[in-house]
Amino acid sequence: MFSQGNSVSNRTPFQSLLRIVAMVALGFVIVGPLLGLQLAMSVYEGDFVKDMASLSGTPELATAILITQAMATLVGLIIFPLIQITRMERKSLRPFFPFQRQMGMMLVVVAGIGLIFPVSISPLTAWNANISFPDFMNGFERWAKESEERVAMITALITDIDTVPELLIGLFVIALLPAIGEELVFRGMIQQELWRGSGNIHVAIWTSAFIFSAIHVQFYGFIPRVLLGALFGYLYYWSGNLLVPMFSHFFNNAFAVVMLYLYHTGTIDLNVEEDHAAPLKYVIPCIILTITLLYYTREHYLKTNDNQNIA
Repeated sequence: MFSQGNSVSNRTPFQSLLRIVAMVALGFVIVGPLLGLQLAMSVYEGDFVKDMASLSGTPELATAILITQAMATLVGLIIFPLIQITRMERKSLRPFFPFQRQMGMMLVVVAGIGLIFPVSISPLTAWNANISFPDFMNGFERWAKESEERVAMITALITDIDTVPELLIGLFVIALLPAIGEELVFRGMIQQELWRGSGNIHVAIWTSAFIFSAIHVQFYGFIPRVLLGALFGYLYYWSGNLLVPMFSHFFNNAFAVVMLYLYHTGTIDLNVEEDHAAPLKYVIPCIILTITLLYYTREHYLKTNDNQNIA
């Protein structure tokens, strides 16, 4: 089971968290995007900066944006954090990925959780997407809507997937890289240090989930993303293996990418980008199945790790 002994650093939790934030900010906000921008500009024939600002230009703009996004994630959420853990803090990665029995079966289980969880919380997602604010918060609401619209335009551009090569690129950039990087940083590093500092795993999981949602700067999807972060947090806590939440996260993202591909190719009529709740005939069974699989996952790791302190 995941234990407080599996620390990212020998420093105080506060010092460790500051260093994590600094490294991630340097890689994800500065170095990664700059490298991605240079690479994108080398393959994009138009004025990438201008077209990116207006979200207009040739069809290759989506590819250039994906290149920039991929570099930001790869550098900021994977390479820099790995350098911090292994080189700066001189910690081994082995405790993050311990050998465990029946891992194949459990990866199938958590993949299923990742696939059905969005359907389970789709009514909450729809409510959050259409929430309104009181008059005194008009300024915030206007900013939140403008930010959401900008992100929605970028998302629509990069997820206009209708060929197999575009599908594979989307799975790599939108599903795989974030699943690895976000779980490494938010569950493997930030959640761990918050637990070490607070002494309360639930505080650590939900605080990390809150931060995870906040950095996406999408208030109209804030609450469902907090729940998603908490889901991955508990999967990591119960299993003690970072591969478990990474796998669930990947299938959660991949489901959306594949559904968009099927929609754009005319295979299905459902557009998962629309803010509509799934019909109750799907929501209720998915809620029951999600709870069942989560209970099974918790009990499995409680038994296999022979630890009665799992909460």
